Formats: sequence, structure tokens, C-alpha cells
Amino acid sequence: MTENELIEACLISNRFAQRTLYDRYKKAMYTLAYRLTGDFDDANDVLQDAFLEVFKNLSNFRKDSLLGAWIKTIVARKAYQKFKKVKFLEIREDFNDSELILWDQQMNAEYLEKAILDLPDGFRTVFVMIEIEGFTHKEVGELLGIAEGTSKSQLFHAKKRLKETLRKS
Repeated sequence: MTENELIEACLISNRFAQRTLYDRYKKAMYTLAYRLTGDFDDANDVLQDAFLEVFKNLSNFRKDSLLGAWIKTIVARKAYQKFKKVKFLEIREDFNDSELILWDQQMNAEYLEKAILDLPDGFRTVFVMIEIEGFTHKEVGELLGIAEGTSKSQLFHAKKRLKETLRKS
């Protein structure tokens, strides 16, 4: 079933199509939700809320992007709503946005994932959205209701904190 056929079937409340759409995207969207919330239960809540919104608003999907990208945006918004109390620090410093985190051959993905999850919420949210999910600073700012400069600052400090953590290993 093509994406367009799947969307059309979902729009007429075809339960098989809705299950197919959910199954097609649930793993990637759960991973995003978990990375943003840092908690399994919160990630499940975000996933459920996001897919409810997907099915409720699928008729509004304009096909300007891929369906997965549209769903990803909904998941990111739902995750942010889950922890709106997160404080984004307005830290103004000169920084180089292109700093790299060097990967040590002995480091495994599990350790890196733990280091990312240990970041403060604001740092983790921006880091995941930009470095893992590919959002731009402008998109992050719009989704989270923060200035583009705050997004850049949060990313810089997230990378700095990750580098410090990974150096200790």
C-alpha cells in the first residue's frame, strides 16, 4: 500500500489502514519520544497522544513533506508539551556551532545513548531534535517556542557537556 493509499484509507476510518500506519511509524516515533523525554512511560504517553492527533488531523496533512516528517513534528510537539516546565537557559557566549564530538573506538552506542539521556532536559531536547532528527534551529525554535539563538546555545552547551562526559570514559 502506497503512502497516499494508506492516507486515503485512514481518512475513511479504515482500521486496518490505521493499524498499518501506526505499525509503519511506531518504532521510529517511540525512539524520538524516548530520546526527547528520557523516560519510557512518558515516551509511551507521548506516542499515544501523538498518534491520536495524527488520526484526528490527518485530513489537514498537506503533503508538503513526507508523512513521517509530519508525524515526527507532532511527536516532538507532544513531547515538549509533556515537559513544558523545562527551562531553556538563555546563555549568551561566543561559541562555535560546528564543534565535533569525536567517537572513541572503544565507546559503544549504549554508552553514548546514556550520556545523551543524562543531559539536562533543555540540552537533550535540542540536541536530539537537531543532531539526531535533523531539525533546523529555526524549526526547533518554532516548535519549542524559543529563540533560534537559544536553540543554538542549548546545542552548544549540550555538545560541550557530552564531550566532557565522554572524555571521562
